[in-house]
This record gives sequence, C-alpha cells and structure tokens, in this order.
Amino acid sequence: MSAATLAAETARRLREAASLNATLAWSEEALEAEAALAESVPAGPLSGQAVAIKDNIVTTVLPTTCGSRILEGYRSPYDATAVRRIRAAGGIIAAKTNLDEFAMGSSTENSAYGRVRHPLDPERVPGGSSGGSAALVAAGVVRSALGSETGGSVRQPAAFCGITGIKPSYGRVSRFGLVAFGSSLDCISTFGVTVEDAATLLAAVSGHDPLDATSRAVAPLELPAHRDDLAGLVIGIPEEYFPEDLDAGVRAGSDRVIARITELGATVRRVSLPNTRYAVPAYYIVNPAEAAANLARYDGVRYGVRRIGPEGDVRALYRATRGEGFGPEVRRRILVGTFALSAGYADQYYGQAQAARQRIIADFAAVFASGVDLIFSPTTPTPVFGAGAKSADPVQMYLADIFAPPVPMDLPIKVLAPECLAGIPAMSIPVGRSEGLPIGGQLTAPDMGEASMIAAARVLEAAIDPAAEVR
Repeated sequence: MSAATLAAETARRLREAASLNATLAWSEEALEAEAALAESVPAGPLSGQAVAIKDNIVTTVLPTTCGSRILEGYRSPYDATAVRRIRAAGGIIAAKTNLDEFAMGSSTENSAYGRVRHPLDPERVPGGSSGGSAALVAAGVVRSALGSETGGSVRQPAAFCGITGIKPSYGRVSRFGLVAFGSSLDCISTFGVTVEDAATLLAAVSGHDPLDATSRAVAPLELPAHRDDLAGLVIGIPEEYFPEDLDAGVRAGSDRVIARITELGATVRRVSLPNTRYAVPAYYIVNPAEAAANLARYDGVRYGVRRIGPEGDVRALYRATRGEGFGPEVRRRILVGTFALSAGYADQYYGQAQAARQRIIADFAAVFASGVDLIFSPTTPTPVFGAGAKSADPVQMYLADIFAPPVPMDLPIKVLAPECLAGIPAMSIPVGRSEGLPIGGQLTAPDMGEASMIAAARVLEAAIDPAAEVR
C-alpha cells in the first residue's frame, strides 16, 4: 500500500470511528502531509503503518492539549523524539488521541473533551489514561499507537480492550516531548493489535536520546528471534496477585495461561512480592508530588490559556487560569502533592514513600536474582467496568491505579504501579474473555529484559485464543 493510499484509508477509518470520541485532533491535510513525508524516506519497519499518538506527546502539525482546557489549541514548536523516530522508520502519524486530563485517571472519563467509549460496548470505559489510543487500536483504525504509563495507563486499557500493551524499562524510550506528569515514573509505551505490532513500534522509538537526561545509554531494542516454546524458562507466579477474591473469570483465564505455560515447557515457580502492599500509598504520594511540581509551569504567563482574575494582579492571574483551566482531578492531585512536599511533611510523606519504593524494587530484584526469568500475573483483577461506575468516588478510582491486595477486589484495580515504581518492563496480552469482555494477562521482566518478555509473549499469543470464553 502506498503512503497516499494509507493516508486516505486511515482518514476513512477515523471518520467511521468518530462515535468513540477517541481522537482529539486529525485532518486529511495532515495525513496527506505525513504521506508525502513517508514517500521521501527509505522503507523501514513502520512503512505502510499509521500510528496514533496520545495527546500528551507533542507534535508540531497537530495540537497537543493533554486532554485539558489549559492547553486548548496549543501547538508545540517541536516534535517529540518518539514522533520523529516513527517517521524515520517509515510510519505516518494518524491522529492525536483522547486521554484522562494530563494522564491522571484510569478510565479516560477525566478528559475535558468528553469520555472515550469502549469499542465493544459504548456504555463501558476503555481504561485509562491512554484510552483513546487503546480504543483506536481495538477498533481496527490503526495497528499500533503510542500511549504513556505512569502507573498502568497502557497495560490496563490494553487488557480492557483485548489488545497488547507494552511498558518498557524506564529510560528505554526517550521522554523528550512527553508532557511531564510524574517524571520518575513516566514511560512512553506502545499498543498493538498483536505482540508483533506493539513490539515493532517499541523497537522503532527506543534507544538513547541526548535530549533526555533520563534516557539510558543503550542501543535501540532488537526484536528477539522467534521461538517455538518456553522450554528452559522459569516463570514466577506472585501470590500477592492472586487473592481469594480475584474475579472468577480473571482467575480462570490466568489459570488457563499458567497451564499452557507448563505445557509449553517452562517451569512455574510460586514467588512472593511482599512489599506490593505498599504500592498504593507510595504511588499516591510520589505521583501527586511530582505532578504538583511539573504542573506549576501552567500559570497563564508563558503558554496555554490565560484568564485574568478580578483583582488584576499576578496571583489573581494564576488563580483564574489554573482554576478554570484544570479539571477537578488535576486540581485534586496538585493539592495532595503540594501538601506531601510542604515544609514539615516532606520527610514524613515523600521520604517514606521513596523508602517504600526501594522495598518494592528490592522485591522484584530478589525474585529475578533467584533464577526466575519472567513473572506472570493477571493484568487487572476485574474485566472492564461501566462508564460512571467509579468516577463519582476519587478514592475508588485511585485504587484503580494499582494491583495491590488486600484492597477490596470489587474495585477496578489496575495492576501496576508496582512495575512503574520499580522501573521494569511489563506487558499485557489478551488471554480470553469473561462474559464477553476481554481480560488480560501480564508478563514482567527484569530491567532491560524486554526481548525475552516479547519472545515469551509471542509464544503465548500463538497458544491462547483471545476470543475464547473462560470458565
């Protein structure tokens, strides 16, 4: 397919998927310009592919709003490194996708531009905060897309939408051009219809970038050779991710995967990650604290929306701009983070959270040092939930950011802030359906262990029917 044909086909699919509210910006003119650019570069691993971009990753051609009124209509003067690498690999940028405002949420209901609808059931959420990207991939508009993870924001929507989502090691992909939320946690991550789609995009955008101080001095990811089975691998099953009140369908799907892992030649070993119980409180101190610091730059002076308060002084400018520009969830996290960093409390809260984080890191390191190659767990403890089911209670939605028993399992808990706190790679693949709704299984690898994780995920993908109902 020529780049021009791809652009026209992508435009048609975007129009047909408009009811999902998954996009915040796209145009036929922009797609035509992308196609012309693609024709001018050598063929690469993304040639013939249109890639959707979460709208907290900056682009010059299309606006970047982060799903917030405070950046309404904002156009960046530069492209993110990941965007430039997509084009260098032959791909074209399809659209900017909807998200929870500034990536703060677990359902993509917090966008200032309306919620995203699940492709299978418009009355359900696609997960969050990268729900727009996940919905476009699941709906077949694009084969791959960029999202971002601060605490499960790619893996959870991947599980809810029945697609693949990969969070790389921290520093594997440049954060240059990713609008900062939690700087020690944020990772540009990838979605794909298949493991290969998500992995190919990850490889294309990976590698050291001198423009990002947190970029690791490593070569771009090389995709692993295909393997026929899992012989020789030791796969850990963490007891903390399989509590008694785990959703029955999720448990059945996970048990089926564990049985297949054994049939495919791997050794299954029960392991423990005891400090996982600290992940919720640690994450919800580190995350808001870093968010409060990062979002201080939105003051109505340098860029974005400006609102003048009635008093006419600079403090009134700040109050009016931030009060009108930020939604309630963003304001809530700024308040929590500011308190956690305030004089007299920083050691008590932020310092303790960082100490808990080190324990979580040590847990994963100990498991992998014991001879375990990969860890398998459910991605989420429940299937996708209905729109509005959790958004009225912020505490319930905060608990949706993490898989950390003994939290009550009737909450829509994401796995995975533990892996984000630890900075290690993890990915979700579809492993079946429960009452018609997708469920995901997660593989976690040691730091910079994406290649072995992807190789194992390919084997499991070929061995498990993602559309099969589990019992």
